[in-house]
Amino acid sequence: MGGEVLHLQAPCKINMMLRVVGRRVDGYHELETWMQKLDLYDEIELELTSQPGITLVCDDPDLPVDETNLAYRAAKIYFESSKRAKGFGAALNLKKRIPSGAGLGGGSSDAGTVLRGLNHHFGDEFSQEELVRKAACLGADVPFFVVPYSAVMATGIGEVMQPVEPLTSCTIVLVNPGFSVSTKWVFENLALTTKIEESILPRFRKHDIETLSYNDMCNDLELVTSMKFSEIEQMKHDLLNTGASRAMMSGSGPTVFGVFPDDKSGQVAVQDAAEMLRQQYKDGVFVTRSCVGAWPSGQGTGF
Repeated sequence: MGGEVLHLQAPCKINMMLRVVGRRVDGYHELETWMQKLDLYDEIELELTSQPGITLVCDDPDLPVDETNLAYRAAKIYFESSKRAKGFGAALNLKKRIPSGAGLGGGSSDAGTVLRGLNHHFGDEFSQEELVRKAACLGADVPFFVVPYSAVMATGIGEVMQPVEPLTSCTIVLVNPGFSVSTKWVFENLALTTKIEESILPRFRKHDIETLSYNDMCNDLELVTSMKFSEIEQMKHDLLNTGASRAMMSGSGPTVFGVFPDDKSGQVAVQDAAEMLRQQYKDGVFVTRSCVGAWPSGQGTGF
C-alpha cells in the first residue's frame, strides 16, 4: 500500500448566514450558520508511506509545515486512531489556491479533506459521526468538510449539521483584499450580550431550513471586522456596483462575496464584473459556482 497517491480537492466555503447565538462555559461560541461549498480548491497530493510519520510541503512559504498546520494535524489524528492504517504514514504536498486567513475555510477544508480522503482509502473505517468528532477537535469549520453535503445549516460549534439545498442558478464572485484577519481577534472583539445568550432557541427556530433564501443572509461578525478594515464596505460597494444582487463578508473576513443570479446576469456580465474588480483587487478576485455532489466536481479526487 505504501507509495499510493491520493489526489484530493479541498473546496472553500462561504457563510450565507452566520449568527453568534451564545457563549459556552468552555469559551467556545454557539453558532448558527448556513454554509455553502464553492468550486475554488486547494489541491492535496497525499502519498502513503510504508513507515509511520507525516511530512508536509506547501507552495505557500508563509504557511507552516509542522503540527501547527491543520492538514498535518488531521493526518496525525487519523493515523493515531486508525487500526487499518497502523504502520503507515503520509507525505502531503499542499498547493494553496484558497487565500489564507480569508474567511473561506481554506485550512479547515485542507484538514477535513485529508480526514475524509484517508478514511475513504482505508475502507471507511470510521463512521461519519466518528469522523465529525475528530474534525471538531481541529476547529469549528472542519466538520463541514468531512461530510458529503454541498450546503448545511450548522449549529453548536459547527459540529451539528443539517443538509440544505445548495445554491443553484447563480455565480459567486469572491473579492479578497490581500490581507488576513485573525478569527480569534474577531471573536474576542464581538460583544455577546445577555439578550443574545438567552435567545438561542428562538433565533434558531426563526430560520426554516426548507425556505432559506437570500433574505436570510446576515453575518454577525461583519461589523467587527469592518470597524477595523474599511475595505470591507468598499468591496461590498464595488460588487454591488458591478452587478451583484447581494454582497456580504464571509466568516470572520476579510473576503467579501457577491451573488450574481443567472436570471439577471449571464456569464458575460459576470466576467465583465470580474475584469473590472481585478483592476482594483488583482489576483484577489475569484469567479465560482456552488459545489454539488459528495465530492466537489467529482474529478481529481483519486477515488
